[in-house]
Amino acid sequence: MSNAGEASGRAAGSASLMEQRLATYGPYVASLFLQGALVFSLVYRRLWKRLRAVLSYLTALLLIDGAARSFVLYKYGFSSREYAYVFWITDVLLTLAAFLLLCSFFRRACLHEEKMWRFLRLALAIVFILVLGISSVSLAQNYSSLFGIFIVEFQQNLYFTCLVLTTLLFLLIQRLQSADDELTLLVVGMGIQFAGPTASLALLNLARGQEFARSLVAYLGPLCTLGMLLTWFYAVALLPEAARIRARAGEVAEMAAAPRQA
Repeated sequence: MSNAGEASGRAAGSASLMEQRLATYGPYVASLFLQGALVFSLVYRRLWKRLRAVLSYLTALLLIDGAARSFVLYKYGFSSREYAYVFWITDVLLTLAAFLLLCSFFRRACLHEEKMWRFLRLALAIVFILVLGISSVSLAQNYSSLFGIFIVEFQQNLYFTCLVLTTLLFLLIQRLQSADDELTLLVVGMGIQFAGPTASLALLNLARGQEFARSLVAYLGPLCTLGMLLTWFYAVALLPEAARIRARAGEVAEMAAAPRQA
């Protein structure tokens, strides 16, 4: 009976380990596939000129997820300190890239509102400086713990800021009654990307870096990225042609307005 019990326990343990690995690597592999599919679709459908910022962000995401993180993950393992360092530092870089991408979305939403864009451009710069300054206060108070304090604090502040900006951008699009469905879907995807990690990073801060909170961030991040990529894939590859024509009309209007502004 004891042998049978041990065998049953080992089988249950193996099943649990397989489920854990699937939960860890499943969304990660799916995200890599979608990133490659989106980059290919942008180039193949000749949308990259109009969506340069999206292509740049996806390329950075693919290089970090597909190259840097994958190499460290393969060499050191998911639970290693080395992977944790690489994950957090590259996540900060990707969040900075996402902030710049949001700025480009604000610009696109304000194609016909030049005065509004000049105000928003200044406001976005001030917001970024404030986030950097607030996070630097934590660094000054805890100089010996750069990774544990400043990186996490800056990441949390920037995630929260991007989530608020995404919400404001979505409301701005609705207020302006924009017919650019492509932009709306891109913004919705960004909202999905930031919502989950913002909540889990807040929990990480409250839990003072406990292991369960770190695991939640590691699991929830790829799932939200997957949701964003699925939304973007629909916007890039499956959006009806009528909506695509409206987006191109906005691009033509921007090109026609450029000489007058000069």
